[in-house]
Amino acid sequence: MNPIILIPARMAATRLPGKPLADIGGLPMIVRVLRQAQAADAGPVAVAAGDPEIVEAVRAAGGRAVLTDPELPSGSDRILAALAELDPDVRHDVVINLQGDMPFVAPEVLAACADLLAREPACDISTVVASEASIADRSNPDVVKAVLALQADGRSGRALYFTRSTLYGDAPIWRHVGIYGYRRAALSVFNAAPPSPLERREKLEQLRAMELGLSIWAAVAEDAPISVDNPSDLDRAREYARTHHD
Repeated sequence: MNPIILIPARMAATRLPGKPLADIGGLPMIVRVLRQAQAADAGPVAVAAGDPEIVEAVRAAGGRAVLTDPELPSGSDRILAALAELDPDVRHDVVINLQGDMPFVAPEVLAACADLLAREPACDISTVVASEASIADRSNPDVVKAVLALQADGRSGRALYFTRSTLYGDAPIWRHVGIYGYRRAALSVFNAAPPSPLERREKLEQLRAMELGLSIWAAVAEDAPISVDNPSDLDRAREYARTHHD
């Protein structure tokens, strides 16, 4: 297996425009994400950028970035465009899609995502889950819940469904973390298909993969990483950097 980690990023985020270059403890957020990905030692790392400012910031930090069409509709489109430039000979058979808004993602989480694909031949797409942060997560539609057939070791499992709905019963839930590892063929199949009925209903693109018959497995992380989607998330990330003496 020969993975590559790609980080899609664009300046025109709806809730926090310009967030890839948002300063977090003296570093642009995209540079922090890049460094966490490099520390995973799971393969080469590059940023699939939608804007030249992002490319400049990454290259100034010694990283690799590819400028893609800013009009591309999704992160997976951006990743495929970057792959066409970075790997035209299809040497990399696994692609890890790391969102550019997780500045403190643990490197071992990315490594676990790659390891799942190496360990489970039936796995087409790997992803990550973490335990609920509080009981309020169970009914929060902004928290995506993963329903898993958990393995005996409790560290991974096959995904049965993903939902924003409240799950029946009082048991703890798994929160989905938006990191994906794709076998390259699965990424092509997924990206070529239109949004599926369940995807449109739940507004969760991973359901398209499931409706296509692709198998998704999830690795269990100790904690869900901070994901910066809005100004309050950015404040939390800055406080995390400050309190951890980063």
